[in-house]
Amino acid sequence: MASSFVSFILLFINIYTADGWMYYSADRCVFNSTELSDMEFIRSEYFNRLEFTRFDSNVGQFVGYTEFGVKQAEYWNKDAAYLALMRAQKETYCLHNVQVEYPSALNKSVKPYVRLHSVVPPVGEDPAMLVCSVYDFYPKQIRVSWIRDGQEVPSGVTSTVELADGDWYYQIHSHLEYTPRAGQNISCVVEHASLREPLVIDWDPSQPESERIVITIITSEIILGLVLFLGGLLVYCSRKTQAQSPRKTTEKQFRPDNKTEKGKRCLDQSLGFQIKTPGVGMVPLCGSDQLVQEGFPLQVPPSL
Repeated sequence: MASSFVSFILLFINIYTADGWMYYSADRCVFNSTELSDMEFIRSEYFNRLEFTRFDSNVGQFVGYTEFGVKQAEYWNKDAAYLALMRAQKETYCLHNVQVEYPSALNKSVKPYVRLHSVVPPVGEDPAMLVCSVYDFYPKQIRVSWIRDGQEVPSGVTSTVELADGDWYYQIHSHLEYTPRAGQNISCVVEHASLREPLVIDWDPSQPESERIVITIITSEIILGLVLFLGGLLVYCSRKTQAQSPRKTTEKQFRPDNKTEKGKRCLDQSLGFQIKTPGVGMVPLCGSDQLVQEGFPLQVPPSL
């Protein structure tokens, strides 16, 4: 992976205004490591947004950009004490702040999330297209490449720039045009500062993504239907159990267990107001020698 370059600017601005005229100065540090030799201190002087003079630690003195700026640069360069103070800013200002900012923010990294999928090529174009989308990574520097059968693909690859999400994270998308062939192996390779080794995502052409989506939808519908079926079955069983619970009735059938002393069937007057027997013939009342006709209601006296 190509070495990453980190640039960070520390600003210190002085602003003076009077009657609509604006004068200000800006200090900044440009660096790509925490080493003093890799740092540069720059002070710029502005008047109404126009930079008229600048001090650069790599130059070691002030340089003017306007007629007034040239005269002002010559004046400051003659001041040995002020010039020595500006030359010391690289160490006293830049080095101190960089050593504070670098470990707290600049060397932080977040691993990327990678999605490899196919897209339908435009009408009239034969090659298929794979897209390797890399999301939510930090810092910005990243490298995305393709490997086919163990060899890096040199052509047919297009990529977007690193796109800022607006929340410190970035995303990038790399496209590969290819002609599907049996037995070929294609992989997307992602190299980033957050990864100890390159992340390799292999493309599986055995099942297109559209088919996987259809299978997922069908499986979800089957599970939902099964849940609804079981819920309905539980409701049905619960209602059926309640419907089969015992109910009181005023009409009772003949009790076959009632026996006379002679072992004959008899009618029990305590069964209710009306008693019917299923047969035809004369049946005695229990505990009495009185016979009643089967099939006719028995009127029980109120006293009973």
